Amino acid sequence: MPQGDKSSYTDKQKRKAEHIEEGYEDRGVAKAEAERRAWATVNKESGGGNKSGSGRGRAENHDAARKGGRAGGAA
Repeated sequence: MPQGDKSSYTDKQKRKAEHIEEGYEDRGVAKAEAERRAWATVNKESGGGNKSGSGRGRAENHDAARKGGRAGGAA
């Protein structure tokens, strides 16, 4: 499988990456960088591509999603 191939990702993972990418673009991040960051976040949460099927899923770690908004200093 060549680098950049998204065929091993589930539809849910693809939707999540698209949503994250839109959020970065709304904050002024360039399209290519937003896409890179979005897929990095999906990979960090889910451990990479998860093809669907009974018993093939893995638990997701949502620490990165919870961190948002709390990383900055006190206002």
